[in-house]
Amino acid sequence: MKNLRTVVACAGTLLVASVAFAALSKNDVKRLNESATVLSEIRNAADDAIPQKTWSNARCVVVIPSLKKAAFIVGGEFGSGVMSCRHASGWTAPVFMEMTKGSAGFQIGAQSVDLVLLVMNQSGVDKLLRNKVTLGADASIAAGPVGRSASAATDAQMTAEMLSYSRAKGVFAGIDLSGGSLRPDDSSNERAYGTNVSVREIALGTTTAPVPAEAHAFMTALGGREVRGTTGVK
Repeated sequence: MKNLRTVVACAGTLLVASVAFAALSKNDVKRLNESATVLSEIRNAADDAIPQKTWSNARCVVVIPSLKKAAFIVGGEFGSGVMSCRHASGWTAPVFMEMTKGSAGFQIGAQSVDLVLLVMNQSGVDKLLRNKVTLGADASIAAGPVGRSASAATDAQMTAEMLSYSRAKGVFAGIDLSGGSLRPDDSSNERAYGTNVSVREIALGTTTAPVPAEAHAFMTALGGREVRGTTGVK
């Protein structure tokens, strides 16, 4: 009987630990909510919106709210956000992502930029699902066309694996992302989906792990109506 009580107690401890491990942190939830706000505002901006045709052709979208750019002699950029990819039933559950970029040279100042990256083809998707992708080196990137009535895309935009949209203080502005590294945030993804679910499974909608309830606003900003099933929104 004593041994049975010990086994039950251990099982209970493991269950509690598992539940706690699966809980999103406050920063995870904040990241989801801020990503939802940024995506919604950029998609619905009166004049400088992402063209609908460009949006419709995107295979995946990465949102980095408040990409921090600070410098004093040696500079750097860091941001965290989420990614989702198109699925037969809509958009897949969000993958937590991180972006970093270092720079050198005399520079003083600080800036916060909201960033949206559209992945436009399968080659870009495959590269993004690696452990780390370096923008401009591993994957080609260009500034995306802006405006609902944007003219025909340039050659660079038509061939780029990723298109970038960025704004600082509400104004759309270009930002040099070449050399920036984009990678999954393993810790946040494990909290959201557990240790046995890969980033590829989440992004391709092949996991049975449920979409976090906290991701509802972000999924809605993507264009989904409700979070349904286990792989995405319809």
